[in-house]
Amino acid sequence: MKIKFNSFIEEIKPYVPGKAIEEVKRELGLSRIVKLASNESPYPPFPAALEAIDKAKGSLNRYPDSNCYELKKALAELYGVEEDMIFVGNGSDEVMKLLAQLVLGPEREAIIPQPSFIFYPIATRLAQGEPVTVPLNSQLKIDLPKLLESVNENTRIIFLANPNNPTSTIVTGAELREFLEALPEEILVILDEAYAEFVMDDSYQSGLEFLRKHENVVVLRTFSKIYALAGLRIGYGIMSPRLVEALNKIREPFNVNSMAQRAALSSLKSQDEVERRRRENAENREYLTKELERRGFKVAPSQANFLFVDFGLDGRKLFQKLLKRGVVVRTGDIFGFGFETYLRVSVGKRDEVEFFLKALDEVVGEE
Repeated sequence: MKIKFNSFIEEIKPYVPGKAIEEVKRELGLSRIVKLASNESPYPPFPAALEAIDKAKGSLNRYPDSNCYELKKALAELYGVEEDMIFVGNGSDEVMKLLAQLVLGPEREAIIPQPSFIFYPIATRLAQGEPVTVPLNSQLKIDLPKLLESVNENTRIIFLANPNNPTSTIVTGAELREFLEALPEEILVILDEAYAEFVMDDSYQSGLEFLRKHENVVVLRTFSKIYALAGLRIGYGIMSPRLVEALNKIREPFNVNSMAQRAALSSLKSQDEVERRRRENAENREYLTKELERRGFKVAPSQANFLFVDFGLDGRKLFQKLLKRGVVVRTGDIFGFGFETYLRVSVGKRDEVEFFLKALDEVVGEE
């Protein structure tokens, strides 16, 4: 091929999704697959969301509301912010990609904890910026002091996943406040709170509490996780109106489809079910943690819907053996050097957790 790509494309490591259930069934001829690889909800969308999707089918010949008016109105009411502080995207990934395009460019840097969500360096490279990675501390938490030490005149963005993915650890409200106070205001802080609804720790504090004082803070949320709408790709950011105005200049027209908007809007009315799922996830997370620790494995303290576990074994071999028994997890090596003995395991329903533990006991017994 004679077409020449931009040089930064060669530096991008593609996102590798977890294996799909149907793919594993085809490959291995298994009747039951328990997918614990992508931190998806093990439950279906809320009944109200499914009803809204069904009603939306008849109007798919029309473009969706480009402004997401009704959804923005509902989100503003839920969080006590103004509607002009909300930007809705085709997943929160789109929001962070557009934010990167606003402020990055050649010789401009984005600071990224390592390991963390693997789309951050992709978004940075797409905006022709330079990713600067900072290792987590010994407790697998984001090292905020080290992030501050990495700031220089070229820094434009700091990505913070809270809870962090893949480690599921959190930064406390007190730690975040101290960090923001010390950071130059011209640096954009993207607080990715995709898993915030799962947190049970009282020391946690959402970035929403800091928006008024720090206009350089952006809070990202998603409907993919606890709201169980991963297949519709819808997320949003809450930020200063000036940032929203700028994002609206560069986003695609009609970037959020009509089914996603209606399903998300209906889901917001199901806060009782959100709380029920939050508590059930916490119960299953605690149970799985104790069972893994009882078996001698090291589990990072989790406040999300997944665990990051050091099995002390070759993670790729363990992954393959579990796969043959119908369990799909995520290997730690994809998140960087030093995590080859780790697996990331999503918290499923109790029967899925038991299925995983049974398969784990079988494969570890073979070692």
